[in-house]
Amino acid sequence: MVKRTILLLAALTASTSAFTPLQTDTARRNFLQNTATAGAALVLLPTAPAWAELEVPPQSTEYTFPTDWGLTFKYEEDAAKVRKHMLIATALAKGAPDMEDFGKNLKKEMVDFVSYYRRFPKVAGKPSFSTLYTSINVVAGHYTSYGYKYPLPEKRRKRLYQEYAEIEKSLKRGR
Repeated sequence: MVKRTILLLAALTASTSAFTPLQTDTARRNFLQNTATAGAALVLLPTAPAWAELEVPPQSTEYTFPTDWGLTFKYEEDAAKVRKHMLIATALAKGAPDMEDFGKNLKKEMVDFVSYYRRFPKVAGKPSFSTLYTSINVVAGHYTSYGYKYPLPEKRRKRLYQEYAEIEKSLKRGR
């Protein structure tokens, strides 16, 4: 999509300069130069977005069971806390101690978070909220379909870690 946009922009720029009332040879030469430059730029552009290079940590059975469950009713604090708990859940491997209790507490916290904050248009319109809401749906859906004892599959984990990074950036910007 990015390549198409750049190519279209380069072609439009080159074609407008080609139709200016200059000498015919100069206009053709400019058109060919601009087109060649745009083509070289497209070849040199990376094809994957920067967040696609995010490294997914291996699953682990070792973690510290959180004691700070529940909402404080301050959006930034609650969003950061839910994100932190979801990060732990995403990193858990099968056989982790108290994994079922962790999953139940997390699901309750996620449901409480969404139930409370989606009522406020100023919060519900924030990018951090919509991305966190998407992540919550993924984790809650996994728990509903597979239960609390089964870890998230690798493909789902990768996407969640990308979303967690986006949420963190948005929260740091106050968005």
